[in-house]
Amino acid sequence: MRTFLERARWLAALAERTGAQLAVNGRLDVALLVRASLHLPVDGPRPREVRSLLPRDRWVSAAVHSLEELRAAAGCDAMLLSPVYRPGSKPGDTRPPLGPDAFDRLVRAAAPTPCYALGGITPARVAALASARGVAVQRGVLRAPDPAAAASALMAALDKLVS
Repeated sequence: MRTFLERARWLAALAERTGAQLAVNGRLDVALLVRASLHLPVDGPRPREVRSLLPRDRWVSAAVHSLEELRAAAGCDAMLLSPVYRPGSKPGDTRPPLGPDAFDRLVRAAAPTPCYALGGITPARVAALASARGVAVQRGVLRAPDPAAAASALMAALDKLVS
């Protein structure tokens, strides 16, 4: 716990300096201590159980992989729908990817809650996700030979969606 909290404090300070938002995954206690938002994994508390515990200026996001999970995430401020494509960061993930069509169906079912695409996201795949509010990427940036260039390519692909 101590290491997690220390890292969260470091990230919170960085986010404050840069104007970025920070969400802590699954740890309401840590989110409260570092004044961050909260991301809820599927096996975590439901948004309606924690919403009242966070200040209004902090959001609650939820992981969603199916229509059933989407219903359980009612009350969140944003959803991360995954895996849209086979995720490179989880080679053992046996869930079938949603693909763009199932992703779009979940986005429509979630309306008006903003939905972000996660799982196997590349700049080339962004164009097929026009209903996404944005994307979340791990491996595609963090393990890229040039993370800055990878992030720039994703941003350029997202800019084309809103243009």
